[in-house]
Amino acid sequence: MQKIILYISIALLTLVNKVCAQEKTFEQKAKEIAVQIKTIAEEEKRALKAEVEALDKAVELGKMTKEEAKTSKAKIAEERAKNIETKIAAQEKALLDLVNENVTIEEPNDSLKKNSFSIPGGLKYKNYDKNKSENRTTSQFVLATGYNNLVTNNMVANSQFGYGRSGFYEWGVTWNTRLSNNSNLVHLKYGAGFMYNQLHATDNRVFADINNQTVLVDAGVETKAKRTYFKNVYFVVPMHLEFDFSKTKMVDDKKVFKSHTGARFGIGGFVGVNTNSKQFIEYEQNGYKFKEKQKGDFNVNDFTYGVSTYIGYRATSLYLKYDLNPIFKNNPVDQNNISLGIRFDWN
Repeated sequence: MQKIILYISIALLTLVNKVCAQEKTFEQKAKEIAVQIKTIAEEEKRALKAEVEALDKAVELGKMTKEEAKTSKAKIAEERAKNIETKIAAQEKALLDLVNENVTIEEPNDSLKKNSFSIPGGLKYKNYDKNKSENRTTSQFVLATGYNNLVTNNMVANSQFGYGRSGFYEWGVTWNTRLSNNSNLVHLKYGAGFMYNQLHATDNRVFADINNQTVLVDAGVETKAKRTYFKNVYFVVPMHLEFDFSKTKMVDDKKVFKSHTGARFGIGGFVGVNTNSKQFIEYEQNGYKFKEKQKGDFNVNDFTYGVSTYIGYRATSLYLKYDLNPIFKNNPVDQNNISLGIRFDWN
């Protein structure tokens, strides 16, 4: 089933490339950034693996002790993690710059009485003539936020993570293409953005890498629950079939199509790549405040893919997404991320 969903996602992405040729410039740049992020992570991980193997070989040949090798491994792992974070941060900035460089704000005129906001080949917000159809392909800025948790043994109940504290947020750019010349019902919605999933463990626990498995252990100190959490960041490409029930009116015997003016329902999925994983731990000891940030692999899967759906009215929707692949690679029990929240699509 997971392979089928992945194949469908790839097929949809291929279709997107054909449909949105007119927006190729902005989309292509975003995709190039995604490829760079993926390449950086893979190169650094390959380099780390080679260095670790070299240290293991040195131990076998008696050139260094196991303790020395362990210390060296910890050092190079930290260095590689810093390299990944620094290089990917530059790519994240490049994506923000890509958006900011193309933003234009137009002053209101007497006929519109409203500002217009647009990004060439991307976001566009404008007060169009009510008697004129909007473009067949429109664009939106998407922002979503809500609750996040893990599904274990097909259940969210009795979770090891706080329901109220664990959350997610997501932002990005989408394009919405009406698939029929004569109907406004079915649209193909696709885009790119970043997804942030946070988990706040209960009972004063934190994640630890033990024998290549990521498990919860006692923190050893009394942590601040609201400020101690684990976070994954993904660059994602979402794709949905959107059913838009906005009213279509007739003007001079012609249909006038408008989107995002009525009820909407979307169903589809997403594919993405993990850009970084971090754990934040905050506590007080002997009257001093400590803030610890751990960066590393944490055995998190490099890629993510899943299904998602939303239903709402105009710009606001109830949003649900579920990862089909587990969050961790080697754990004996699969745990899949699930999120529920509010989504805004500003057309």
